[in-house]
Amino acid sequence: MTGHGLFIGKFYPPHQGHHRVIRQAALDCERVTVLVMASIAESISLAERVSWLQAEHADDPQVVVAGIRCDAPMDLGDEQVWQAQVAVMQAGIRAAGSDAAVDVVYCGDSYGPELARRFNADLAPMRRDGLSATGVRSDLAGFWDSLAPATRAGLTTRIVLLGAESTGTTTISTMLASNYRRRGGVWERTAWVGEYGREHTEIKWDKARSAARERGLPEPALDEITWDHEDFDTVAFEQTAAEERAAAQGSPVLTCDTDSFATFLWERRYLGAQARPLQPWAQQLPPRHLYLITDHEGVPWEDDGMREGDLSVRAAMTGWFIDELTAAGHSWVLLTGTLEERLRLAVRSSDQVLTQRLTFGSPFTGPGFASPM
Repeated sequence: MTGHGLFIGKFYPPHQGHHRVIRQAALDCERVTVLVMASIAESISLAERVSWLQAEHADDPQVVVAGIRCDAPMDLGDEQVWQAQVAVMQAGIRAAGSDAAVDVVYCGDSYGPELARRFNADLAPMRRDGLSATGVRSDLAGFWDSLAPATRAGLTTRIVLLGAESTGTTTISTMLASNYRRRGGVWERTAWVGEYGREHTEIKWDKARSAARERGLPEPALDEITWDHEDFDTVAFEQTAAEERAAAQGSPVLTCDTDSFATFLWERRYLGAQARPLQPWAQQLPPRHLYLITDHEGVPWEDDGMREGDLSVRAAMTGWFIDELTAAGHSWVLLTGTLEERLRLAVRSSDQVLTQRLTFGSPFTGPGFASPM
C-alpha cells in the first residue's frame, strides 16, 4: 500500500467519477488528501463542495477532504503560474493536517505528468469514464443521477409554501410538484414533502382520545389538545428530516408544504406568551431558495376535521409569515387571487429561481490545473 495519495480538483460539482477515483485511492494509499480548489468565479461555494465530498466519504477514514481558494491564473506554459498554483496546493495539503510528502498523484488530465513531477510523486493510472464536471454543469438534470445524495440535496432547488390554516398551501404545493413532474425524465421524481405537524397532531389526538376512553371520560375535541415546547421541537426535527430525505432522492426541484421555520410561528400560534424566540432549528435550515406565502384573503374556510376553526388568527398569521421571513432575510412571494392565479404566479416565480439555480458560473477559462474529469 502506498503512503500518501493526492487528488486535486475543482469538484464543480463533485460527481460519481470523482468518487470512484477517491475510493480507488483509498484502497491504494494509507492516507488520501482530496483538495478542492475553488475560484471566485464559481457559483458553488468551496464549503459546499467540501461538505458534499466529506458526506460521501465519511466511511473512508483514510480520506481527508480539504479546500482552499485559488485565484491564480491558469496557464500550463507559464513557469510562474505553475509555481503559484503548486504553492497553493502545498498550503492546502498542510492546512489539511499533513506534512507528509506526496507519493502518488491522481489526475486524468493532460497536465497530470507535470503535476506529479512537481510533487516528486508517481502518477496513478486513471480510467476515463465519460463523466466530466463540465458536462454535468451543462445539463444538471440530465446528469442528476451521476451525483451523490449529498450533492443532489445541496443542488436541489427548494420551494416552500407557507400560510395560515385553510389558505391552500397543500393544494398549491402539490400542484406545483405535478407541474414539474410533467417535464418527464428525472423530473418525474419531483418530490413533495407534506406537513409533519398534521401527522403529529393526529398522533397526539389519538393518544388523548384513547386515554379518555380508558378512563371512561368524554373524548377531547381537537382544540382541547395541549401542546408544549417538546412537541414543536419534534415537529421541526421531523419536518427537516423528511425534507432532507426527499432532496437527496428526488429531482432538481423540491416542493414543501411548510418547513421548520413555520414551526416557530405555529408555536407562537398555539402557545402565545409561552412561545420561545426563534429557535436554532428555525435558523439552521437547509438551503432556502424561495418561499411562497398563501394569502388568507379570498380563500374560503374549509373544515377538514383537523382544523380548529379560529378565523381571526388567519390574518395575523399571514402578517407573521411576511414579517418574520423578511427579518430573517429570506426571499418570499405573496400568492393572491384565484387558485389559478396563485398557481400561475407560483410556477413563474419557481421557474425563475430554478433557471438561475441550473446555471453555473463559469470557472476561469484557459488550460486548467484543478479540473480533473
